[in-house]
Amino acid sequence: MVYSHTKSVGITGRYGARYGSTLRKRVKAVLEKRYADHTCPFCGSVGTVKRISTGVWKCTKCGRVWAGGAYVPRTEVATYLPPYYSTSGM
Repeated sequence: MVYSHTKSVGITGRYGARYGSTLRKRVKAVLEKRYADHTCPFCGSVGTVKRISTGVWKCTKCGRVWAGGAYVPRTEVATYLPPYYSTSGM
């Protein structure tokens, strides 16, 4: 078995002893949300959603591109809104 040097700190192990433990815990929560497997709101596939840039997300399966949150494809506020808006009437 391979020994993990970042077992307790996870993805923030790259920062070492810098920046303080509280800030590293906050960054860990954000980065774990960003790199988690996300579900496409259009085709429903899991793990195919990738972030193109800040707030821009793309599903590699269906090819749809949409604006979402900076670290998650759909923000907590967006859960109260419809999954997508139709632009056919505009």
